[in-house]
Amino acid sequence: MIVMKTKLFFVLSFFLLFTAACSKDGGSGGGGNNGGGGGGGTTPPVIVPIITLPAGWKYNASYSSSFPSGIQAFSFDTIFNGRTVKAFCLAYDSKLGIFDFKPVQSATAKKVSEFVSQESGIVYGAINGGYFGGNSSYSLVKYSNIQSSHNIKSVSRPPNIYYPTRAAFGIQANGSPTTAWIYHVGATNENIYSYPIPSPNVEGAVPQPVPTETFPAGGSSWTVPTAIGGSPMLLRGGQVTISDIAELISINNTSSRPRSALGYTANGIVLLLAVEGDNGGAGYPGINLADLAAMLNQLGCTDAMNLDGGGSTSLVISGRLTVRPGDAGVERNVVSAVLIKRK
Repeated sequence: MIVMKTKLFFVLSFFLLFTAACSKDGGSGGGGNNGGGGGGGTTPPVIVPIITLPAGWKYNASYSSSFPSGIQAFSFDTIFNGRTVKAFCLAYDSKLGIFDFKPVQSATAKKVSEFVSQESGIVYGAINGGYFGGNSSYSLVKYSNIQSSHNIKSVSRPPNIYYPTRAAFGIQANGSPTTAWIYHVGATNENIYSYPIPSPNVEGAVPQPVPTETFPAGGSSWTVPTAIGGSPMLLRGGQVTISDIAELISINNTSSRPRSALGYTANGIVLLLAVEGDNGGAGYPGINLADLAAMLNQLGCTDAMNLDGGGSTSLVISGRLTVRPGDAGVERNVVSAVLIKRK
């Protein structure tokens, strides 16, 4: 009897231990939560945003689910400065050295989603690039020291011709982001100079001289290996600096439109931002340049540059469109884009 009781004790003990182990392993396979109802489940990982999120901004798990550490997607769909705004942002940590900021240009205009689908390697996201007409780029496109196009060097505002120093967003050799007002000095367009302030042109006034190595003052050779042009500058050194007048850029600056932009924070987080617009039926008219600068500033950017925007606005994250395309809901063909890839 003693032997049988001892065996029975061991059998019951083993059964209880096995049952307890099974109950601990019987979670939801990664898709569960710790909600009520007494059910088991694996605790979901705590996501720490790589940027400080202002009110209304949320980490977007749907778009970020396949991302490695250091890159995240965020979304906004609420009131901003008195109007309903929908926006998406892709942010990555440039200090990690594992992400590639790649401006690309096509000989024939195509959709941002096509730039993504036709690119080899892992592409996390992409946004429309700078200005263009037909199949010609009017903005700088440069990748790994190969320049595909340059910022426009002159604009006609009858009866005058002006020579604006327009904005550019670059990635330096060490991977850190930078912005500048630039001009392609000389006839070859390869000699790029940056300036601490834009050439002080004002439409209707006498044009400023053609920029050189010495004008505007304080210029220096801009040897950034990778860059995309746009206009105007929105933020500079932590201050809202909308230089649309000096850059001679008129893009419904004070009207509500779809917008796209690039920015970066003081600790090297690069942001791609797109704001939905021209969608009044859904309550999303878009925003003006001042509100765009304010939104980027709230997201922690110290420097930021406006991209083509309007009907060209398109941001693809994880192979999916985010904002409704600004061209009547149809993604517009564009000449350039910026891809964020795995190196």
